Amino acid sequence: MNLPNRITATRLGTVLVFTVALAVGDVPASAEIEAAQPGAWFSPLSVAACVALWAFVIGAISDFFDGHLARKYGLVTNLGKLLDPLADKILVCAAFVYLSAVEMCPFWVTVLILFREFWVTGLRQLAALRGEALAADRSGKWKTGLQLGFCIACLFHLAYGGNAPQPLRWLSIGTGGEWCRGVFLWGSVLLTVGSGVHYALRGRHLLK
Repeated sequence: MNLPNRITATRLGTVLVFTVALAVGDVPASAEIEAAQPGAWFSPLSVAACVALWAFVIGAISDFFDGHLARKYGLVTNLGKLLDPLADKILVCAAFVYLSAVEMCPFWVTVLILFREFWVTGLRQLAALRGEALAADRSGKWKTGLQLGFCIACLFHLAYGGNAPQPLRWLSIGTGGEWCRGVFLWGSVLLTVGSGVHYALRGRHLLK
């Protein structure tokens, strides 16, 4: 297993850490976070949410490095082509499922995202069976970036609340945090639909 594939495998490991941390730890409700008195900078309100946040951040960062290294040094492999998009989807979908469970993301948005990911994966498999390739387009990359931004903003809110340094505190609590998360969320929804339709048009010949 080469270095890019090891990085991808590490991203799958961060999903495990993310899931276990939120499954066994206590995370305060959003109302409790808003009512909490600010404490020391970067003193977590919830250790479980803090662990989940940084596991997710590491996973998101690794998404850039594995693909970059594979292309730069000619280390693209069939295993990497399988694991890289799979790890991305598992990481993002796990976060959206959790955020819907704690009512920070509408349930229908999570269903829409899951549907789009399964839909595109199915089209890619059909293309592969015919010896074709449906490469990721620019809208899909922006979609992923906005989804990761929304998840990180929400997890930051759950982990630190008002205990972030003053320049970052508005991202977590109050109307500033809600505005920021809203931009990420609805931007990702628009690109989820748009990129899904784009893939459908590109792969419509595969369904005939």
